[in-house]
Amino acid sequence: PVEPVSDVTYHDPCYLGRHNRVFDAPRELLGEITEMPRNRERSFCCGAGGARMWMEEKIGKRINIERTEEALSTGAKTIAVGCPFCATMIGDGVTTQGAPEDVQVVDVATVLLQRLDLGV
Repeated sequence: PVEPVSDVTYHDPCYLGRHNRVFDAPRELLGEITEMPRNRERSFCCGAGGARMWMEEKIGKRINIERTEEALSTGAKTIAVGCPFCATMIGDGVTTQGAPEDVQVVDVATVLLQRLDLGV
């Protein structure tokens, strides 16, 4: 059995999740997680797949800020993602929102690599 990453929430990326229907594998790797209100096939986009990282929002708040607020509301100290766009967008959101310094954004691939290196 793989030890769970502690105190984590997972952001389902659009391409891996909604497009390819891969929901369980990242969760199995991460172990016990705190789900955000919008997850799996109802996940909320971080915005970068639609090139929102290069656009200025004219109305309301930036998509990545809304998603980051959802992640931070879980109380998790680790926000796991499965896409480089998501890592950038959520990471920027964590910085912009002034999240506590102990909140980190990690890619599930990094978690997998750490487990392989540890032989877990």
